[in-house]
Amino acid sequence: HGAAELDEIGTEVLPRRTPAPAWLPTAKGEEGDFCLRSSDCAAGLCCARHFWSKICKPVLREGQVCTRHRRKGTHSLEIFQRCQCAEGLACRLQREHGPTDASRLHTCQRH
Repeated sequence: HGAAELDEIGTEVLPRRTPAPAWLPTAKGEEGDFCLRSSDCAAGLCCARHFWSKICKPVLREGQVCTRHRRKGTHSLEIFQRCQCAEGLACRLQREHGPTDASRLHTCQRH
C-alpha cells in the first residue's frame, strides 16, 4: 500500500478529501458571511477581503465600479476587495462625455 495510485496518464492521484464534519454548515455563505474561498459563498457572490478577514460579497453587475489591477499580485494588497465583474462583463475605463481628464473610474461593461 506504500505506492501511490497512478491514473491513466501516469500522474499521481491526489488523496480523496474527507467529507466535511457534520457540525460544519453545508449551506453556502450569504452576503456578509465569513469565507475562505469563493466556493464557500452562494451563487452571485465571491469571497473577498474586508479588513483582515474575508466575507462573501456580491459579484459586480453592469455599471458598477470595479477594480482594474495594473500589476499581477496587487489584488492581495487591498483591504477592501471587490468581486470580479459578472460573466459577460469586463472591467473597463468608464466612458465619459466630458473633458479628457475626466474620471479614471473603471466600471463593469459588456464585452
